[in-house]
Amino acid sequence: MKTGGTSLGAVCGLLVFLAILTPRATESLADLQARFDRETSGVRKAKLIQKLGDAQFEEARRAGKSGDYTTVGLMLEKYRDNVRAAIDTLKKQHPDAEKQSNGYRQLQMHVAKGIREVDDALLASPEGDKPPLHIVRRDLICLDDELLKMLFPRRPLEKRGATPPAEIHP
Repeated sequence: MKTGGTSLGAVCGLLVFLAILTPRATESLADLQARFDRETSGVRKAKLIQKLGDAQFEEARRAGKSGDYTTVGLMLEKYRDNVRAAIDTLKKQHPDAEKQSNGYRQLQMHVAKGIREVDDALLASPEGDKPPLHIVRRDLICLDDELLKMLFPRRPLEKRGATPPAEIHP
Protein backbone atom coordinates (compact mmCIF):
# COMPACT_ATOMS: atom_id res chain seq x y z
CA MET A 1 0.00 0.00 0.00
CA LYS A 2 1.33 3.43 -0.92
CA THR A 3 0.52 6.64 0.88
CA GLY A 4 1.48 9.80 -0.98
CA GLY A 5 4.30 8.12 -2.93
CA THR A 6 5.86 6.46 0.14
CA SER A 7 5.32 2.83 0.99
CA LEU A 8 3.83 1.95 4.34
CA GLY A 9 6.82 -0.32 5.02
CA ALA A 10 9.24 2.57 4.57
CA VAL A 11 7.22 4.75 6.95
CA CYS A 12 7.12 1.96 9.55
CA GLY A 13 10.84 1.38 9.13
CA LEU A 14 11.53 5.07 9.68
CA LEU A 15 9.34 5.11 12.80
CA VAL A 16 11.15 2.08 14.25
CA PHE A 17 14.50 3.71 13.47
CA LEU A 18 13.45 6.94 15.19
CA ALA A 19 12.10 5.03 18.18
CA ILE A 20 15.46 3.32 18.59
CA LEU A 21 17.34 6.63 18.47
CA THR A 22 14.98 8.70 20.60
CA PRO A 23 15.74 7.33 24.10
CA ARG A 24 19.46 8.04 23.81
CA ALA A 25 19.03 11.31 21.96
CA THR A 26 16.81 12.71 24.69
CA GLU A 27 18.70 11.25 27.63
CA SER A 28 18.71 13.78 30.44
CA LEU A 29 21.79 15.08 32.18
CA ALA A 30 20.75 13.21 35.33
CA ASP A 31 20.39 9.94 33.37
CA LEU A 32 23.80 10.40 31.76
CA GLN A 33 25.37 11.15 35.14
CA ALA A 34 23.75 8.05 36.63
CA ARG A 35 25.05 5.90 33.74
CA PHE A 36 28.52 7.39 34.20
CA ASP A 37 28.48 6.74 37.95
CA ARG A 38 27.39 3.10 37.45
CA GLU A 39 29.87 2.37 34.66
CA THR A 40 32.75 0.15 35.76
CA SER A 41 34.72 -0.05 32.51
CA GLY A 42 37.34 2.67 32.26
CA VAL A 43 37.13 2.82 28.47
CA ARG A 44 33.33 3.06 28.41
CA LYS A 45 33.45 5.62 31.24
CA ALA A 46 35.94 7.74 29.26
CA LYS A 47 33.83 7.51 26.12
CA LEU A 48 30.68 8.38 28.07
CA ILE A 49 32.37 11.64 29.10
CA GLN A 50 31.78 12.83 25.55
CA LYS A 51 27.98 12.74 25.90
CA LEU A 52 27.89 13.65 29.57
CA GLY A 53 30.40 16.47 29.18
CA ASP A 54 28.56 17.92 26.21
CA ALA A 55 25.32 17.84 28.22
CA GLN A 56 27.08 19.54 31.12
CA PHE A 57 28.51 22.21 28.80
CA GLU A 58 25.06 22.81 27.33
CA GLU A 59 23.56 23.18 30.81
CA ALA A 60 26.37 25.56 31.80
CA ARG A 61 25.76 27.67 28.66
CA ARG A 62 22.03 27.76 29.37
CA ALA A 63 22.70 28.85 32.97
CA GLY A 64 25.15 31.49 31.78
CA LYS A 65 22.61 32.96 29.40
CA SER A 66 20.15 33.31 32.29
CA GLY A 67 22.82 34.87 34.54
CA ASP A 68 23.08 31.88 36.91
CA TYR A 69 26.87 31.74 37.20
CA THR A 70 26.72 29.59 40.33
CA THR A 71 25.24 26.79 38.22
CA VAL A 72 27.86 27.42 35.54
CA GLY A 73 30.59 26.87 38.12
CA LEU A 74 28.91 23.80 39.58
CA MET A 75 28.43 22.18 36.14
CA LEU A 76 32.05 22.74 35.18
CA GLU A 77 33.29 21.52 38.57
CA LYS A 78 31.22 18.35 38.15
CA TYR A 79 32.70 17.89 34.67
CA ARG A 80 36.22 18.15 36.14
CA ASP A 81 35.33 15.62 38.85
CA ASN A 82 33.94 13.22 36.24
CA VAL A 83 37.13 13.53 34.19
CA ARG A 84 39.19 12.69 37.28
CA ALA A 85 37.00 9.66 37.97
CA ALA A 86 37.37 8.45 34.38
CA ILE A 87 41.17 8.88 34.46
CA ASP A 88 41.42 7.02 37.78
CA THR A 89 39.33 4.13 36.45
CA LEU A 90 41.34 3.98 33.22
CA LYS A 91 44.66 4.01 35.09
CA LYS A 92 43.54 1.11 37.31
CA GLN A 93 42.35 -1.03 34.40
CA HIS A 94 44.81 0.01 31.67
CA PRO A 95 47.89 1.53 33.28
CA ASP A 96 49.88 1.73 30.04
CA ALA A 97 48.12 4.39 27.99
CA GLU A 98 50.79 4.26 25.30
CA LYS A 99 49.98 0.61 24.54
CA GLN A 100 46.24 0.70 25.32
CA SER A 101 45.22 4.21 24.33
CA ASN A 102 41.51 3.52 23.78
CA GLY A 103 39.62 5.75 26.17
CA TYR A 104 42.64 7.92 26.94
CA ARG A 105 42.58 9.51 23.49
CA GLN A 106 38.88 10.30 23.57
CA LEU A 107 39.16 11.66 27.09
CA GLN A 108 42.13 13.88 26.23
CA MET A 109 40.34 15.39 23.24
CA HIS A 110 37.26 16.09 25.31
CA VAL A 111 39.29 17.65 28.14
CA ALA A 112 40.79 20.06 25.57
CA LYS A 113 37.22 20.96 24.62
CA GLY A 114 36.40 21.37 28.32
CA ILE A 115 39.24 23.86 28.75
CA ARG A 116 37.79 25.93 25.90
CA GLU A 117 34.34 25.79 27.53
CA VAL A 118 35.79 27.06 30.81
CA ASP A 119 37.61 29.82 28.94
CA ASP A 120 34.31 30.89 27.37
CA ALA A 121 32.61 30.83 30.78
CA LEU A 122 35.40 32.95 32.24
CA LEU A 123 34.91 35.57 29.55
CA ALA A 124 31.18 35.79 30.26
CA SER A 125 31.25 35.54 34.07
CA PRO A 126 31.20 38.53 36.39
CA GLU A 127 34.39 39.08 38.38
CA GLY A 128 33.00 37.59 41.63
CA ASP A 129 32.17 34.26 39.97
CA LYS A 130 35.55 33.76 38.27
CA PRO A 131 37.71 32.27 41.08
CA PRO A 132 36.11 28.79 41.02
CA LEU A 133 36.29 28.77 37.23
CA HIS A 134 40.02 29.60 37.39
CA ILE A 135 40.51 26.59 39.68
CA VAL A 136 38.55 24.32 37.31
CA ARG A 137 40.58 25.61 34.37
CA ARG A 138 43.89 24.98 36.17
CA ASP A 139 42.75 21.49 37.18
CA LEU A 140 41.64 20.62 33.63
CA ILE A 141 44.98 21.83 32.23
CA CYS A 142 46.79 19.59 34.74
CA LEU A 143 44.56 16.64 33.80
CA ASP A 144 45.17 17.31 30.10
CA ASP A 145 48.93 17.39 30.71
CA GLU A 146 48.69 14.14 32.66
CA LEU A 147 46.77 12.47 29.83
CA LEU A 148 49.26 13.68 27.22
CA LYS A 149 52.22 12.44 29.28
CA MET A 150 50.55 9.04 29.70
CA LEU A 151 49.77 8.81 25.98
CA PHE A 152 53.22 10.04 24.92
CA PRO A 153 55.62 9.15 27.74
CA ARG A 154 58.74 9.41 25.59
CA ARG A 155 59.47 12.38 23.44
CA PRO A 156 60.97 11.66 19.99
CA LEU A 157 64.33 13.12 21.05
CA GLU A 158 64.42 10.87 24.11
CA LYS A 159 63.86 7.80 21.94
CA ARG A 160 66.85 8.56 19.76
CA GLY A 161 69.06 9.66 22.64
CA ALA A 162 69.55 13.08 21.05
CA THR A 163 70.21 16.21 23.05
CA PRO A 164 67.28 18.60 23.23
CA PRO A 165 67.91 21.93 21.42
CA ALA A 166 68.00 23.91 24.69
CA GLU A 167 70.98 21.88 25.88
CA ILE A 168 73.16 22.25 22.78
CA HIS A 169 76.23 24.39 23.47
CA PRO A 170 78.38 26.07 20.78
